[in-house]
Amino acid sequence: MARVHVIGHMGKGDNMKKLSIREARQSLSHLDRLLAVEEEVMITRRGDPIAKVVQVGRKRQIPSHRDLRDGMKRMHSESETLLRKDREGG
Repeated sequence: MARVHVIGHMGKGDNMKKLSIREARQSLSHLDRLLAVEEEVMITRRGDPIAKVVQVGRKRQIPSHRDLRDGMKRMHSESETLLRKDREGG
């Protein structure tokens, strides 16, 4: 089994693994296990990113409706009133 080394990390707070093309080729046989640990892998050529590999069909947790509603600002008018005004052009 090829050994995968981290060359570096992408910016913006991402913890994405970065692999050179050579390392990506060597790790193809166990790419599924690598992606199970690392959600995304960036492939680079001479240090420049050329591809991002992600798992297909990985299920993301669906946010709860309550959390979504709690994160929204409350409206001062009821939606029925706003729709009526919009339809009447006023």
